[in-house]
Amino acid sequence: MSDRSVRRDRSDRAGRATKTVRIGGRTIELRRPDKPLFPEDGITKADLADYYRTVAPRMLPHLRGRPLMLERHPDGIGDKGFMQKDVPDHFPDWVHRAELPKENGLVTYAICDNTATLVHLADQACVTPHRFLSKADRPDHPDRLVVDLDPSTDDFAAVREAARRLHDLLDELGLPSAVMTTGSRGLHVLVPLDRRAPFDDVRAFARDLAGLLAARHPDTLTTEARKQARRGRLYLDIQRNGYAQTAVPPYAVRARPGAPVAAPLAWADVDDPELTARRWRLATVEDLLKDDPWQDFSWRGRSLGPARRRLAALRA
Repeated sequence: MSDRSVRRDRSDRAGRATKTVRIGGRTIELRRPDKPLFPEDGITKADLADYYRTVAPRMLPHLRGRPLMLERHPDGIGDKGFMQKDVPDHFPDWVHRAELPKENGLVTYAICDNTATLVHLADQACVTPHRFLSKADRPDHPDRLVVDLDPSTDDFAAVREAARRLHDLLDELGLPSAVMTTGSRGLHVLVPLDRRAPFDDVRAFARDLAGLLAARHPDTLTTEARKQARRGRLYLDIQRNGYAQTAVPPYAVRARPGAPVAAPLAWADVDDPELTARRWRLATVEDLLKDDPWQDFSWRGRSLGPARRRLAALRA
């Protein structure tokens, strides 16, 4: 079924402007489409919805089947906003859901499997959908490992250097890796997994991986979570590798001035001295979509078994 949209402006019963968007047989009523979400940049809710509709073909493969935590800013990014896990009752029935356990209860998460859902989330002023590293059918077995390269300063050269060093170490271990900007401060390095190992095992591997890299470069890298203990070094953050923890997906907009977006990179891009975490913005979506840096990358999941043995030998 076509994703082409037919739009018309109208008002709801309270007299507020709405815009009707039809995508893939679904109808979304954008309420207050002219509501500024990024006031300093003149970016409205309608602009956010248009952006997500445009990037959906590239973004959806990294969202499908994954529970989401929604970062919503109904009053714009100048307001604190809030993080939402449970799907509100007013979400349409066609938005897919997953009911997953939490301590002393259950959470019903939204799952974004199609363009209509992505646009509906924009209507809810969801600026950034944060995804699980696992899928809803096996929520305790991730198919992604992520290391967040979190700098202590604004020197992005240190982030690029850390990314190259992590890439080299993963190559030593026989693990393929992809890299992306976060749209915030640093880079994420991702490894595709085969979903055999539970989160506890993946987190232990990530901890040992980061520990070895920090031991090799103790003057510039650290695994210290406490900021005062980092002493200006880049933090190798592996804390996202846990059940119900989330990471920003590629092409997600971040709630920061300028509407920067998380963007996939080729490893050659990391050598570019002009690279920053906020290089691409909502307003430059055409530039972002000119090429697909991950087009030739295989997301076929790898087993951690052989890599774990190689890592143990390197640490011995």
